[in-house]
Amino acid sequence: MNKKANIYVAGHNGLVGSSIVRCLRESGYENILKKNRSELNLLNQKETELFFKYEKPDNVICAAAKVGGIYANQTYPGQFLYENLTIQNNIIHFSHEYGVEQLLFLGSACIYPKYAEQPIKEHSILSGSLEPTNEPYAIAKIAGIKMCESYNRQFNTDFRSIMPTNLYGDGDNFDGENSHVVPALIKKFHQGMVKKSESVVVWGSGKAKREFLYVDDLARAAIHTLNLDKSTYKSIVDDQLSHLNVGSGEEITISSLAFKIAKIVNYEGDIIFDNTKPEGPLRKVINSELINSTDWLPKVSLSEGIEKTYDYYKKLFI
Repeated sequence: MNKKANIYVAGHNGLVGSSIVRCLRESGYENILKKNRSELNLLNQKETELFFKYEKPDNVICAAAKVGGIYANQTYPGQFLYENLTIQNNIIHFSHEYGVEQLLFLGSACIYPKYAEQPIKEHSILSGSLEPTNEPYAIAKIAGIKMCESYNRQFNTDFRSIMPTNLYGDGDNFDGENSHVVPALIKKFHQGMVKKSESVVVWGSGKAKREFLYVDDLARAAIHTLNLDKSTYKSIVDDQLSHLNVGSGEEITISSLAFKIAKIVNYEGDIIFDNTKPEGPLRKVINSELINSTDWLPKVSLSEGIEKTYDYYKKLFI
């Protein structure tokens, strides 16, 4: 990407978008287009078209999405499907219509089948049934990948996709019902520490294994992917299998994660695992060999990332 290019970051206030904006600025990119929801409703086709028509971004990073944890996905499945499809359809289509040079679509590792072979490689997409707890969100993200690929094939656009593993970090959502596991546990254990609670309840058995990536590592991967030569990018993907996994390679059980966060937060009570609550697949870790082969590697360890995220939480709420 040209350092003077107009780069539109859709979803710049979210966890991923705000990190991408920070990393773009740190990397010397000067012209970053941002629009709040009150300024641009990406669910509105006409508003989105007018934005692309008059602002004329050179590059687009699509980090706008309706996101949430298991509870949110189960409670609002219709909204998760409709809103994510509509937002990404508008952004991808008008990027083509108004001559955007490059687009990066950000998805999620939940696109993969529930029983995909682990660590999950990119070719596992559409090879089996999805995890029911987040199926609508996953279907929307799969559609976004395929829309990028289809426009590339039909119109010779340069639209790329990356699929991050579970993300956390500065800018996270700490709402107990709608947040993901790391911020939810940080909040629970902090409140337990402040109140000197005898116990804190964690959803699930604690046996499920997950992989986590600090959000600034994902932001660096996004910029790295857009800066790959088109020939290099095309040499490691196929026309109809063009997304890249982005993970840390660091796998941990939810129980170990809970104890790690409790220690960082200085919570000293008991941790109770509630087997009656959903916990998703028992293992999910992705294979990131393709993007690693292009000289991208994560920099932030899980312990360091949790400490950074807890510091961010304390600045917000204490």
